[in-house]
Amino acid sequence: MTVEKPQKVVVKIGSSSVTADDGHVSEQAVSKLCVEIGSAVRAGHQVILVSSGAIAAGLAALGFEIRPSSTVTLQAVAAVGQHRLMQVYSDAFAARGLTVGQILLAPLDFAHRVQYLHARRTLARLLELGVLPVVNENDATSDDEIRLGDNDRLAALVAHMVSADLLVLLTDTAGLLTGDPKLHPNASLIEEVAEVDRELEALAGGPGSVAGSGGMSAKLQAAKMAAWSGVETIIADAGQPDVIRLSLDRTVGVGTMFRARTRRLSARKLWIAFALGSSGKLTVDAGARTALKRGDASLLSVGVIGSSGAFRQGDAVEIAGPDGLVFAKGLVRYGSREIPIYAGENSHSLPAGASPEVVHKNDLVILE
Repeated sequence: MTVEKPQKVVVKIGSSSVTADDGHVSEQAVSKLCVEIGSAVRAGHQVILVSSGAIAAGLAALGFEIRPSSTVTLQAVAAVGQHRLMQVYSDAFAARGLTVGQILLAPLDFAHRVQYLHARRTLARLLELGVLPVVNENDATSDDEIRLGDNDRLAALVAHMVSADLLVLLTDTAGLLTGDPKLHPNASLIEEVAEVDRELEALAGGPGSVAGSGGMSAKLQAAKMAAWSGVETIIADAGQPDVIRLSLDRTVGVGTMFRARTRRLSARKLWIAFALGSSGKLTVDAGARTALKRGDASLLSVGVIGSSGAFRQGDAVEIAGPDGLVFAKGLVRYGSREIPIYAGENSHSLPAGASPEVVHKNDLVILE
């Protein structure tokens, strides 16, 4: 299938796809990417590039053979590597008549409405000016407790922010396979996914390479985020010839395509559902689960039958039914020490001034 109309596409490329075996940024890999993006721009498409590689470039420049575990050291490494990575992109795109603009985003740019709108306007204006935005997380200053942690999720959030038509996640594999090719040589490509479920998430496995911070699991979560944003996603091999054009044309077999959902979450609820880590879990009774899944209801204290984990007011928590299966996520209004006191109590039994709403409906996302 060939999509004729111009599209807005977010392209994410991972560290393993832009670095050579010695850890330095691969000018050959970057050149291939720039040629294909340049062709897409000349064809009328708007492209935003989300690129990993700053830490990998910094590690090589500073002579690290092993990735440090210290957050402060990694932030310093990112500060060294970011401008080196951007210089490679700037030179490669300039050779093809394109100007790039660097955008460094932090998690709070998605969590706070004013910052979110400002970032969205900046990206829109860059595209209007014919500039190709190159986006990365602000690794040098991000707080480790609230950072996104991988550029796959960042790319999905950017795709939502700009109302993209397509998210392309480029990696060093053909896409999502039926098994780990190291263990299952006959593993085949899954060409299309209608819905990301627990079975697929289990299939995706754990983290990826030493150079990067995410693996197929992170890409699957990003595809799920994009699907809930109304954005189609393709996971494909960065080394595949003409992979950008084939993705824009939705060519069957280019990689794994994830269909978009018709229901689109707001930016804030997308943030709650997928970008915030869970600090604990609430267990609710069958009646509360039914009421919440019908929609437009808050979780009340009377429906809570248990909790686990240590969390504070305002933290994100998972919400599970009596069978233990998580079906929702939200921002809790009480800390873990208060929940056992209020659990199972109706509004008339609560202390004066205490709210019966443990998770307000505006802070709640149904995940099924």
